[in-house]
Amino acid sequence: MSKFIIEGGHTLSGSITPMGAKNEALQVICACLLTTEDVVIENVPEILDVHNLIDLLSRMGVKITHCGHGCYSFRADELDTDFINSRDFISRCARLRGSVLLVGPLLSRLGRAYFPKPGGDKIGRRKVDTHILGMMKLGAKLSYCEKGEAFLLTAPPEGLSPARMLLDEASVTGTGNIIMAAASVPGVTTIYNAACEPYVQQLCRMLRSMGVSISGLGSNLLKITGSAAIGGTRHRILPDMIEVGSFIGMAAMTRSSITIKNVSYDNLGIIPDSFRRLGVMIEQRGDDIFVPAQESYEIDTALDGSIMTIADAPWPGLTPDLLSVMLVVATQCRGSVLVHQKMFESRLFFVDNLIEMGAQVILCDPHRAVVIGHDHKFDLKANNMTSPDIRAGIALLIAALSAKGTSVIDNIQQIDRGYEDIEQRLTALGAKIMRQD
Repeated sequence: MSKFIIEGGHTLSGSITPMGAKNEALQVICACLLTTEDVVIENVPEILDVHNLIDLLSRMGVKITHCGHGCYSFRADELDTDFINSRDFISRCARLRGSVLLVGPLLSRLGRAYFPKPGGDKIGRRKVDTHILGMMKLGAKLSYCEKGEAFLLTAPPEGLSPARMLLDEASVTGTGNIIMAAASVPGVTTIYNAACEPYVQQLCRMLRSMGVSISGLGSNLLKITGSAAIGGTRHRILPDMIEVGSFIGMAAMTRSSITIKNVSYDNLGIIPDSFRRLGVMIEQRGDDIFVPAQESYEIDTALDGSIMTIADAPWPGLTPDLLSVMLVVATQCRGSVLVHQKMFESRLFFVDNLIEMGAQVILCDPHRAVVIGHDHKFDLKANNMTSPDIRAGIALLIAALSAKGTSVIDNIQQIDRGYEDIEQRLTALGAKIMRQD
């Protein structure tokens, strides 16, 4: 198991460019299964979760060419149905969270798809009901397969049918999965309470370029007119908004001046303003973000003077993937804040590590924590920690960079799942990080 050894307390400087968006990459790569023609995807993040998904597609018979850093060509003209129906396939899918996005394309293409219990982060129960119920609305039949403990979705002999559906929750992966399942269904499928994150919008733009008619992009009401002839395309992935937010938080915690390049500012939504509410200064310079060095940052209060709450919400609300970073930033603000993580009941448990580092955090319950900021009057102390998931891992790394002394973070494979060459990129800014296997 690999670990990071971090010598904290150093000021960072320079510029850094975010990688391609992981959450978009997982969706658009799976969409390659909808066509037998070539699909070229650019700005693919070279991270563990994406590499594992690409390896799985290769085992499924997809011809894959690595055209250069972040660029891949996919051709799914000869799928290996024996492997796709095997216990080995189900087992591999169960270890990879992104594999849930294979279900929609496989159901559309082959008329059947296994749905194993997904793996990934240890952040509490992650329902897949939205995915399954949406596909059942399209006419798929659900059965339980003991082979690998998976569900089996099967299309009727005449194929899937268009449907009108109201999703029980605005699930990003659920919406993407249903869109891909409906992509080849003749007629109009209407999805209400659809997720409208930029990742979903990008998937829809890609499918449009492949011949699928989709309206309602950016709203929670999507209409998909399926196409029997889905063609190839070339697609470029957006910059990762979670990396952008992570770098903003890193600059604030280390009191550093950093420029974040090519962020696709218009697709960041509420993220910049959410950091401004914590008192972090952010300047937009074209499509870059400049975070100046600050000795202190003061958190806002509500208009009546009461403590501010930062909470996640479906887009265009604040993404839950940044709450861990914002909680760490709040430990050195001037003032107090309530962090409310609504979606996952285990994502705040990493605060025990911050408390050991000297942060003033009260964990109220699995979803809420109150942070009383030190205003940089007391530095966090170095600590030995273990990364429980991707986002908590980067939050602990940010805390370690700001702490006095040498910290150790174990299980950094979790960080590698979501951040590309993070120690090399941060070392270029002046951070002192060493990877040890």
